[in-house]
Amino acid sequence: MLKDIATPKRTKEILDKYGFSFKKSLGQNFLIDTNILHRIVDHADITEETGVIEIGPGIGALTEQLAKRAKKVVAFEIDQRLLPILADTLSPYPNVKVIHQDILKADVQTVIKDEFQECKDLMVVANLPYYVTTPILMKLLEEQLPLRGIVVMLQKEVADRIAAEPGNKSYGSLSIAIQYYTEAETVMIVPKTVFNPQPNVDSAVIRLIKRPEPPVKVKDEAFFFQVVRASFGQRRKTILNNLTSNLSFGKEQKEQVILALETAQIDPKRRGETLSIQEFGVLSDELLKLREESK
Repeated sequence: MLKDIATPKRTKEILDKYGFSFKKSLGQNFLIDTNILHRIVDHADITEETGVIEIGPGIGALTEQLAKRAKKVVAFEIDQRLLPILADTLSPYPNVKVIHQDILKADVQTVIKDEFQECKDLMVVANLPYYVTTPILMKLLEEQLPLRGIVVMLQKEVADRIAAEPGNKSYGSLSIAIQYYTEAETVMIVPKTVFNPQPNVDSAVIRLIKRPEPPVKVKDEAFFFQVVRASFGQRRKTILNNLTSNLSFGKEQKEQVILALETAQIDPKRRGETLSIQEFGVLSDELLKLREESK
């Protein structure tokens, strides 16, 4: 019977065998608790028909648990030093392929076409490096990949921001961007003690299930996100102040911005964090009219 990779003893043996040293710059923290890995895989609802993309497999602890349940796992690893370790630890699993590439630079659409033709559905499951969590999630969602969903471990504070509701102090442009594409929920909190080396903060596992349609229809998606970002420019400012300061045409057309807010039935004195996605949708369409009229 193969011993699981994710035990403190086996992890230490593997690291010692290869003389591996952690790189802080890559945010390397390896999980050493098999129960937590099982729970992560459970939350992804993986069957033998499922294809899985993993990002940052490390020494293969999560990859191994995914490989036992999925049809195929493709893992993206940026650190060349981990490739021989992964070739060794994952050798019992013929349904795993490791690609030595930065996920942010990868052509993921093509990888999906080439690697997952025989899979009925596709999930991303990963213990994400904390320093690039947001760009990775936004890439996966903005590229409209044919995913059923994403289950990832990340810094608890980022998970709180992603799943936050309007009115919560964690709610911001990241919450709206992710919730525009997916239904988001935090499914478990993970203490820092189950990692080697221990990070400074606790982690959380978040599950994002792709929406068939965004919760609001907008005339111009890029402009909608521009309005959202502008509205959170400075959290203590009112929505009116943020829009006039941060939208290109805001200063010259303050009166019209007030009018757009009133037409959208939004009090100009409210703060961005109190607006729902639906309200932002109505507001961005009103501001878009204004921008087009001013050209």
